[in-house]
Amino acid sequence: MKFRQRGRFTSSAKLRRKGIEVLGKWKTVEIDPNLFVDEQFKDVVCLEELTEYKLVSSDKVGKGNKQKRKSEDLSEEGSEEEEKAVIPPRKKKKRKDLRTRADKSDDTTATEIDVPVDEKRYEEITKEANHEDQRIAESTTSTKNSAKKKNEKVVKKTSQVQDASPPATTSKKVKNWTTEVLSSSTDHKADVSAWKDLFVPQPVLKALSSLGFSAPTPIQALTLPSAIRDNMDILGAAETGSGKTLAFAIPMIHSVLEWQKSNSSVSINDSVSKKLYQHCGETRWKNDDEAENPNHHQAEDNRDEDDVSFGTGCMKVEENVEFDSSDKELTVGHHKKQPLLGLVLTPTRELAVQVKHHIDAVAKFTGIKTAILVGGMAAQKQERVLNRKPQIVVATPGRLWELIKERHPHLSNLRQLRCLVIDEADRMVERGHFLELSQLLEVLNDSQYNPKRQTFVFSATLTLVHQTPARILQKKNAKKIDKKTKLEMLMEKVGIKSKPKVVDLTRKEATVETLMETRIHCDTNEKDFYLYYFLLQYPGRTMVFANSIDCIKRLTSLLTILNCDPLPLHANMHQKQRLKNLERFAERERCVLLTTDVAARGLDIPNVQHVIHYQVPRTSELYVHRSGRTARAASEGLSLLLIGPDDLINFRKIYKTLEKSEELPHFPVERKYMIAIKERVNLARQIEKTEYFNGRAKQHDSWLQQAAEALEVDLDDDLFMGKKNSEQEESQKQKMLKGMKKQLKFLLSQPLFKVLMKTKYPTQSGKLLLPQTSAGSSESALSIISKKQAKKKKLVKSN
Repeated sequence: MKFRQRGRFTSSAKLRRKGIEVLGKWKTVEIDPNLFVDEQFKDVVCLEELTEYKLVSSDKVGKGNKQKRKSEDLSEEGSEEEEKAVIPPRKKKKRKDLRTRADKSDDTTATEIDVPVDEKRYEEITKEANHEDQRIAESTTSTKNSAKKKNEKVVKKTSQVQDASPPATTSKKVKNWTTEVLSSSTDHKADVSAWKDLFVPQPVLKALSSLGFSAPTPIQALTLPSAIRDNMDILGAAETGSGKTLAFAIPMIHSVLEWQKSNSSVSINDSVSKKLYQHCGETRWKNDDEAENPNHHQAEDNRDEDDVSFGTGCMKVEENVEFDSSDKELTVGHHKKQPLLGLVLTPTRELAVQVKHHIDAVAKFTGIKTAILVGGMAAQKQERVLNRKPQIVVATPGRLWELIKERHPHLSNLRQLRCLVIDEADRMVERGHFLELSQLLEVLNDSQYNPKRQTFVFSATLTLVHQTPARILQKKNAKKIDKKTKLEMLMEKVGIKSKPKVVDLTRKEATVETLMETRIHCDTNEKDFYLYYFLLQYPGRTMVFANSIDCIKRLTSLLTILNCDPLPLHANMHQKQRLKNLERFAERERCVLLTTDVAARGLDIPNVQHVIHYQVPRTSELYVHRSGRTARAASEGLSLLLIGPDDLINFRKIYKTLEKSEELPHFPVERKYMIAIKERVNLARQIEKTEYFNGRAKQHDSWLQQAAEALEVDLDDDLFMGKKNSEQEESQKQKMLKGMKKQLKFLLSQPLFKVLMKTKYPTQSGKLLLPQTSAGSSESALSIISKKQAKKKKLVKSN
């Protein structure tokens, strides 16, 4: 049958399926006029019958008319594309279903309903139908061939995966700020002979060679032999950027490999299942870029679910074994065979992400699976990741304790835990912080205690001791805390019962030798001026720390108005946005990261040139960790303190605790530029203030209005935060705001730092010296302050 749909003739489904060669002519069939009363036949014009035809295979018909069809295909494809745009996709699917149903019918006579005018038109339509049949026949054969090729490719891929060695399981590279640090070395086959005396496993040596780590750092050289050979607990204190992560990661990997060797005498089925686990790939937790790629999300979720099925006691994929309700018993048994062997606890989510990436990089040739458990991300996905039974878990205490309370099978038996790491331990065990950690340590040291468990405690400020005030020492039970008593208290809290090895490589000042520390004394209102001056004069990768989230929000809007494009980072932000901002900061050479103390500890962001303390930190530990984001791994860096009247008390405490022998040098500021800077910043402050209050008033009033509408209550005008101004007053405010923005735009377009001509004749030097229009000085802040210090030392010597 042939129906007319929006001016297009669709050929018979029977003709499309079996190649038909028309021998006779279509003959009209008489129809009872009463049939047209029914609505089903409202589009029917006439009924025709074909009795003389020949059934031919679609391939033969296609070969006969190949050349004729090429020109017609081009024209028909264009018309088909236009019609596809008009027809909605749902209707298309329905038509396809109708065609497939028609194909299944076995009628021998091909009847057709058409709209003919004369016999010539009939012949044209039948030719078009034949051409369409031939084209579809070819397309079906081509799709079959392509499907065969795809199947062959899949078979080849699966055979390659089965032939591949199971230990070399690495997933796709995740975009992260740690990748640049790990791939910074150009030597990808470094000589690792210096590591061999430290009892490092062979797969780890291979990974270290590929990463270009030719020699261990002092903390690694002193820690690894005692941890790997003697199986001792470690208390490690070393300056920031000294390689503490690998100092506990390598012994943990060694411990997992030793456990796997001792438990290798298992049944054949278990060994096959282990291979399947290793072929599935390591666990990879992905940050902010995941949200931009939903297809990848779906694929990963499917992969996670597939991996979970491997854990349900399947023996071989080829055997097509069906599982019933007894799978639950198998999963419990399998969890016992694949226990959690290593646990790393960190204070912040970003540090947990970084530690996981570092462990993955060193363990990439071992087949060890790792997982990350942090807040701010989907708990369901993290449960699926745990179902893959990773040997090592990196976690923050809150989310880990939450999953332990939910009795996840992989976290139910912690007695077999071989390594426990507490990174940044002094922060983790502080009174009033991390209640979940104290609860977790109670469980690990009581009901889930393992006498063979190895404990690692690391921090840059582990042995930093505050000088106790005299008023506290005068009390009866007051104890003077020194390094020894501080470490004993820490050991008691963590649960270290044997005598550990203490490795303390910190300096008396606690900061790194390559760090240049400076200060600027100013009023609280002037901090914005000096911050903006520094960012313009010395562009680079700069981290600005503040004590409160409100301060970070205000600085973000202010510096955005001044076209500095800052990236905020604080605890009230969504976790994916936090990770994304860190990645952007690591990518850009000239960038500003405005952050609270969330980013103060442990983060290894490459090539941070400057750290600015917009507000002086409350403790000396925070000052050491903030300043430690720069001058890492023997590189140089600058730390600048903006000290206001309110910050003097904290500054004196820090200075006394760190026992600084010399006064911090004052940072040089060129006063001639400060007038222009104050003009810009004051104007930006006005704009920021008006926008902030307008936005706040609108938000408050809209919420109040919605609540009143929901309760069906009338509100008084006094309850609204923003006064209901007349249209004239509102337009006047908007004009003022536009005028201020226009004025600021003009000021920002003007060059601030100009090179003034020092002679009457511009070409006296032999060439024309053009004024420097680009913002920023050619000299770095570090070189300027070091020159100033050198001059000061010369003057002291001469006197």
